[in-house]
Amino acid sequence: MREPSDLVRSVSRAFRVLEEVGASPAPLPVKAIARRCGLNLSTTYHLVRTLTYEGYLIRGAGGGYVLGGSVASRFHDLLATLRQPPEVHEVLRHLSAVTRRTAYLGRFVSGRIVITDLVEGPESPYLEDLEVGLDVAAHATVIGKTLLAALPRARRSAYLAEQGMPRFTARTPTGAEELEAELAGIRAGVAVLEHGQFRDGVCCVGALVRRNCAEDPWWTVVASTRDEEVPGELVRHTLRAAADLSADS
Repeated sequence: MREPSDLVRSVSRAFRVLEEVGASPAPLPVKAIARRCGLNLSTTYHLVRTLTYEGYLIRGAGGGYVLGGSVASRFHDLLATLRQPPEVHEVLRHLSAVTRRTAYLGRFVSGRIVITDLVEGPESPYLEDLEVGLDVAAHATVIGKTLLAALPRARRSAYLAEQGMPRFTARTPTGAEELEAELAGIRAGVAVLEHGQFRDGVCCVGALVRRNCAEDPWWTVVASTRDEEVPGELVRHTLRAAADLSADS
């Protein structure tokens, strides 16, 4: 996503502090936080005190800081937002079990295209940018393309203008007309293939799922593979999962 013109720097710095503290295997003192975040010491003290007061950081006995309980609370809030019927996860689990590939579910959440569930499979690569709760690169992934295709063109254009269309590999579509040509044939129940547009050596197949729910009308189910081509069996099982999810409407 492009940096907004009205970016609030103090908020951005606070999130950077949380990311650095969360990534550290040991409590971090303020000086270490400042160094890792590239901030001056006085600014870091202000941020750390505020985050501690709000419960997002905790100061340990040795003076170092770790993540606080408010972070866990926001995580539980996220899970509540992404909640779906338990049988949905079972469809993904079955898809992953029979194909040995990672199965994903994508949905619109608060206007963003987000992964809301996944089951990992041993014959798919781990993709750190495709995790539950994360926005996806809509123009370069099957998860994004199928759901973009469900939007009116004006809304789709606005979404892409906000997100941007960065190049991830030599195959990534970075022009609006090129992407529109790819989206033209996407409809519910039809397999959508992607070959190395998001990561080299990774291909995906997905299908758009129409739901009988006005507030949440479109989902997508996707499977990834290390192969340069998507096996026909993987396509068939993914379409079957999409049909099962549609039947659960």
